[in-house]
Amino acid sequence: MSYAFQAEGLVKRYGDFTALDGVDLAAEAGTVLGVLGPNGAGKTTTVRILATLLRPDAGRAIVGGCDVVAEAGRVRRLIGLTGQFASVDGELTGTENLALIGRLLDLRGNEIRARVKRLLADFDLTEAARRPVKTYSGGMRRRLDLAAGLMGRPAIVFLDEPTTGLDPAKREELWGVVRRLVADGTTVLLTTQYLDEADALADAITVIDHGRVIADGTPAELKRIVGGQSIVVRPADEADLDKCGAVLATVTGRRVDSPKRGVLSVPVGSDGDFTAVVGELDRVRIDVTELALQLPDLDDVFFKLTGHTAAEETEQEAIAA
Repeated sequence: MSYAFQAEGLVKRYGDFTALDGVDLAAEAGTVLGVLGPNGAGKTTTVRILATLLRPDAGRAIVGGCDVVAEAGRVRRLIGLTGQFASVDGELTGTENLALIGRLLDLRGNEIRARVKRLLADFDLTEAARRPVKTYSGGMRRRLDLAAGLMGRPAIVFLDEPTTGLDPAKREELWGVVRRLVADGTTVLLTTQYLDEADALADAITVIDHGRVIADGTPAELKRIVGGQSIVVRPADEADLDKCGAVLATVTGRRVDSPKRGVLSVPVGSDGDFTAVVGELDRVRIDVTELALQLPDLDDVFFKLTGHTAAEETEQEAIAA
């Protein structure tokens, strides 16, 4: 099988710390590969190696048929890269920032003007195009940075947590941009902490945790790790958690998990289990604020694989920092 990009056994160390410990991943042309994991998982290090900004200590990566170490210059002509933080020039206008990138890419004047106009419209920046970027909001700067990464119409685009700092409406707009890129034949690597984002956009997903790949497959394949439907219950009084868990275990005959504080979840084999749980909770007089029969999502997958949700991991790292 021919891949737009592929990495095998990537290792990267910083002193005694191993950022990547044998990472493998690959994407077919014209698809989105979602690389999913919490902060510190190794997502950005992987992207930086694929984009020729870092050399791996071991392993190899091929992008567009070119080795990222031996043929770094050729790789750079094939890719677009948007990092986690906007890197546009605050003294220039939005139009000037994009035009500058076009000139650096040796585009012609007419092509630069047409491309700038299109990208400003795609990212809802036309009205602000002549303002200095230092007057932009954080979300606007982020969108301009994304547009800059697309000036050269790259065949392969690396988007490292591109929706960080965007509100829900702008996230949806960016998702539309990604879908249009793929429809035009572009291959996208998308790193994200947002499980719904990976579910919405990715054709395949690689899950990284602590520098290692812990799962990969399509969203549907990963969801099968969890299984079928689950009953999710949040007792009105946390003091009832144990009592509620006993009800779930007795009715379903399954192991009960707690994916987040104050919430219990148990897989079920049939809709009848839900009806039975509702009746038993009523009989023993346990009030609930949440009671649902849910299909698995990628957060369930992450919890199953790691024992914690991506959000919990991020919160713990923020506290530690």
